[in-house]
Amino acid sequence: MPATPHMTPIQGPDTWKAADFKEPRTWVEHYTEHEIEEIEQAVQRFTARFDGFEAITREDVQMPLLQAKLERIRNEIEGGKGFQVLRGLPVARYTIRQCEQLFWALSLLVGEPEAQDKSGSRLHSVYNKGKKLTDDHSARGYETDNELTFHNDGGDAFMLLCIKTAVSGGVSKLVSVNQVFNQILKRAPHLAATLQQPYYFDARGQHPAGHEVQCVPVFNYFEGKLSALYKRDYLDMAQRFDHVPRLTGDQIAALDLLDEICSEPDMQLSFMMEPGDIQIGNNYSIFHSRTKYEDHEKPEDKRRLLRTWLTLPNGRALPAAFADTREFCHSYRARHAAATA
Repeated sequence: MPATPHMTPIQGPDTWKAADFKEPRTWVEHYTEHEIEEIEQAVQRFTARFDGFEAITREDVQMPLLQAKLERIRNEIEGGKGFQVLRGLPVARYTIRQCEQLFWALSLLVGEPEAQDKSGSRLHSVYNKGKKLTDDHSARGYETDNELTFHNDGGDAFMLLCIKTAVSGGVSKLVSVNQVFNQILKRAPHLAATLQQPYYFDARGQHPAGHEVQCVPVFNYFEGKLSALYKRDYLDMAQRFDHVPRLTGDQIAALDLLDEICSEPDMQLSFMMEPGDIQIGNNYSIFHSRTKYEDHEKPEDKRRLLRTWLTLPNGRALPAAFADTREFCHSYRARHAAATA
């Protein structure tokens, strides 16, 4: 644990409850007619010039209207409430390849896409591959139709594009990390301190250095900001390794309280992503989840999202505890490389 754990409430625009966003216009933004025209022209250029998406560079994007919109949203992701939904991308007009190219281009306008697995893949297709976390130790939640309990992803921010929805379910939920911390601090201060101790996470065979597990606190207070790393399933699954210390009673109680607070309706902003929605969230200040869903039978109709993990040019200072995590190591190194350049 840090010599002195942080034990005072966190304030700021990314400290919120669901009631703070009664009006969707405060967190859902639409495209203008001119922005859609710009998108259509970009899709045509990408289709003509590129076979895939990764060869597209920021210089190839050439969407000044979208660039201005996404740069403004980026300042909301880091420095504001920590999330935003963009609604109205006409994905039904495009092939999967075109959706990937467009989403990659828009991701480049927000930040730098980072590797999401050991193979270095920087864009993931999120759909049910029929995997089970308990049967396959390299399987990950996004490859299942399971409920995904509150967690965060990798990079400074996650970005999701919805292409197709399920028959039912798959509701997205967001909570404020700061608000969760404040509630734990209010109800059980000693557990707020416990969550600033190191915990062992199952790396799911995806750590770039090949580590089976990684050891890092759930809450990390550094240079005036609270940043979190949390995946309850992976914390529990790390216990399968003999060399990993058993979770203590206080550690389990702290995780249980965190889950309990996240599950409280007044903490959650819940919404259904529609085809064409883009969801962007800060991975340090937002936990997100997804309810279990019932999928379509035909493969071409199945629920599908695209995902990138991004390092932001305006990203916050990161604690050393993140340097060797599979989720945040790339953003940490990018930040330190920029600082010493």
